[in-house]
Amino acid sequence: MHILVIEDDDTIASFVVKGLKQAGCRVQRAGDGENGLTLLLREPFDAAVVDIMLPIQDGLSLVQSARQEGIATPIIFLSAKRELDDRIRGLRAGGDDYLCKPFAFSELLVRLQALVRRATGAVEPTCLTLDDLKMDALKRCVTWKGRKICLQPRELALLEYLLRNQGRVVSKTSLMEHVWDYSFDPQTSVVETAVSRLRAKLGEVCGDRELIRTVRGIGYVLDRPES
Repeated sequence: MHILVIEDDDTIASFVVKGLKQAGCRVQRAGDGENGLTLLLREPFDAAVVDIMLPIQDGLSLVQSARQEGIATPIIFLSAKRELDDRIRGLRAGGDDYLCKPFAFSELLVRLQALVRRATGAVEPTCLTLDDLKMDALKRCVTWKGRKICLQPRELALLEYLLRNQGRVVSKTSLMEHVWDYSFDPQTSVVETAVSRLRAKLGEVCGDRELIRTVRGIGYVLDRPES
């Protein structure tokens, strides 16, 4: 992916650019809204990460100007503003997604990949596997070495999302938004409860293989157990 990062904070920009490059992306960065808009209008990008509070030209007006010029590049806003009205303003300005600071890089990467998939019409695989764990996303069927695992609809959705992002740390916020389809409430334990139930059901057939690991303070990762 070729990604444009428009962020004036050098620490955040360095964090994002480094992570994207390590993920195999080509990255360009602009430190203010004016230069960012110039790059967005001049070069083709697969997606752009745009801070809202930018010098010279703010992120909202930048994106509005780009959309008026016919630029359809998928854009995700970064902002310290967490209120619902702020997110709505970002989406109405032409953004495709909105991520609040502070954030986990893994979540930013997953969101960017999802935006690019939607923009390009890429088809996601329907047969998902991790070693002997197999899931048919169309038939909603999960097996371990051919043995069926009976899961409730929400557990199926949770496992599918983890399988599609296997090897990556997925934040609780991302799980709430993609599996439950609503904003994350830090007071709720719905994610922990669902992950616990899913772990228990997988454990019944997978034995002592801990497929879902907790990453303290961030979220969860589904991956092959360390030997």
